[in-house]
Amino acid sequence: MASSFLPKPFQHHYEIAPEYAQSVVYFCCEFALDQSFKIYAGGLGFLAGSHMRSAADLRQNLCGIGILWTYGYYNQARGEDHELAIQFSKKEYAFLQDTGIRFTVPVHDHPVWVKAMYLPGEIFNTVPMFFLSTDVEENDLLSRAITHRLYAHDHLRRIAQYIILGIGGARLLDELGVDPAVWHLNEAHGLTAAFHLYAKHDSLAAVKKRLVFTTHTPEEAGNELHDFKLLCDFSFFDGVAEPQVREITGITGADFNHSLAALRLAHIANAVSKLHGEVTRKMWRDHPNICEITHITNAQNKKYWTDKGLEHARVQGDAVMLRHRKRELKERLFRVVADQTGKLFRPDVLTIVWARRFAGYKRPDLITRDVQLFRNMLNNQTYPVQMIWAGKPYPFDFGALDTFNDLIRLTRYYPNATVLVGYELELSSLLKNGSDIWLNNPVRTREASGTSGMTAAMNASVNLSTYDGWVCEFARDRENSFIIPPADPALSPEARDQHDMLGFYQALNERILPTYYDHPDAWSRIVFNSMNDVAPYFDADRLADEYYKKIYACL
Repeated sequence: MASSFLPKPFQHHYEIAPEYAQSVVYFCCEFALDQSFKIYAGGLGFLAGSHMRSAADLRQNLCGIGILWTYGYYNQARGEDHELAIQFSKKEYAFLQDTGIRFTVPVHDHPVWVKAMYLPGEIFNTVPMFFLSTDVEENDLLSRAITHRLYAHDHLRRIAQYIILGIGGARLLDELGVDPAVWHLNEAHGLTAAFHLYAKHDSLAAVKKRLVFTTHTPEEAGNELHDFKLLCDFSFFDGVAEPQVREITGITGADFNHSLAALRLAHIANAVSKLHGEVTRKMWRDHPNICEITHITNAQNKKYWTDKGLEHARVQGDAVMLRHRKRELKERLFRVVADQTGKLFRPDVLTIVWARRFAGYKRPDLITRDVQLFRNMLNNQTYPVQMIWAGKPYPFDFGALDTFNDLIRLTRYYPNATVLVGYELELSSLLKNGSDIWLNNPVRTREASGTSGMTAAMNASVNLSTYDGWVCEFARDRENSFIIPPADPALSPEARDQHDMLGFYQALNERILPTYYDHPDAWSRIVFNSMNDVAPYFDADRLADEYYKKIYACL
């Protein structure tokens, strides 16, 4: 039996399975591990959390490194007029252990003290994990604030955060006396670890030998650019001189592209769905000397997310049991609706949920853009509908914040439509368990994967989606889901949005509502098809296994 690569007392709480003996360290800015541990923002964290759980379930020789965000992302509450209120409050976690490890990392040629906290795997059934913080007494106020807030609005502080995650994580490994065979960058936030490796080994081959890279988005905001000189001034390259950085990354201009550098420093990279792989290879095809880009479709940990009652009904193939348990879960969700909004939803009414990060390309307000169609849906007495929105806008994305508040104002006078706040792991689970339809309507090709619909399907909620991300690998229209047909790529953005909005209403009015209300046995077949088809392929056990066999084994 293989042994943990970590020293005592930080070793894995299980015996390593021989097929997963290769040592791996996984760098990520956010991990959604538990409702009580608020160091995540959205989909990237949900994915990373599921990966850490499944890696433990499979007994893999992997550990995670992240940041201990003092104030987390933000607390989502309501203001006096029910609009979104953003609150920052200091978090404390008694379940973390102080490793006693302290070291300094240069940020803008200034030594910043970093402490490492340890999360034993048995706490949340994950691999061993380490979280770095600069919020220590040895630092000045500016240095302490580096790890205060996830995805800080100040781009200079974000650069400092990337230094702490990458170089700080690499320094932690030095302090532990380990050098894992594989260094996995989940997004480019930890890229500075690559320059630490280069400074340590003075060899590009040594970097490529260890580094793999996962890119999660084709969006510009997810593929950051910074002024090259600014990064040099910030000690971003861990002492590697600018000419050497330019030589090994192939970047000659004034702007440093983090994702491009990662693609040139890694041995292999992956996108996070089949379609995203095609989009990503096309996106980077004109850039020479990048590594191979394959794809591993994202997944979610079924053991964590699935309601046991719904799963028992699925295994038994018992539609009566399934409907009974679904009704119970809807009633549980609707107590939250009533508590937050004073609206009393009915468990016998088809309930649609749109819940994920609020961002422009995800189009949270798409179905409201024709107010008459939206009003007709909510006023339908023959086939009644209830609608819930939830999700966290980035706290300084003012367009997304306006959309969130516009939806609050729009739904205020409808007793069967509402917007919930407090979107974190527990509310996400309640929404998936309590919904009948999971609505997903991003602009096609701009949603890399979009994993929320996976866990909805695991919990008897049927996906209604544009043909994007993971859905392309799952959907059988009208059999396990409902698909909004792709718009002609030649259409203007306005015409495309109109096409997709009308596609939603056509699917709802012609197929979903008549089936749900008039043909309950046919509806149950669709639900069972969805639940049966989503696993095991979209269970994170497959994802964790595939990383070892398809990505880590290449090194």
